[in-house]
Amino acid sequence: MSMKERYERGLELLRQVDGDGGVQVVDSLKDLAPDVGRYIIEFAFGDIYARGGLSLRDRELATIASLCTQGACEPQLKVHIRGALNAGMTEEQILESFIQLIPYVGFPRVLNAITVARAVMSADGGTNCLND
Repeated sequence: MSMKERYERGLELLRQVDGDGGVQVVDSLKDLAPDVGRYIIEFAFGDIYARGGLSLRDRELATIASLCTQGACEPQLKVHIRGALNAGMTEEQILESFIQLIPYVGFPRVLNAITVARAVMSADGGTNCLND
């Protein structure tokens, strides 16, 4: 696969999962760190998200769980909560996935993730996540 095809495949998956939010993240890097934006598209989406074995929904579930457990990733968590909704997760499933993490990462990180989820879900009821 050529680099151009890899980039195009990654960009398509980024748009499918994160809509305008993902593209905005990449665009925000153009002036300072354009290679990081390219890595997001080519590697994260063109290579990793494009693999078989998991649905996009499952990949977003793993991603939001990982971001919650890391902490201090609220901007990325916001994008990927939208991505999880776009990939077919319900608001209830997203919240339950965070609740499942309480015994492993504790209340502070889960409460932070729920705060981010509340902002995403209250912005448009979770049904129009591509337009925020």
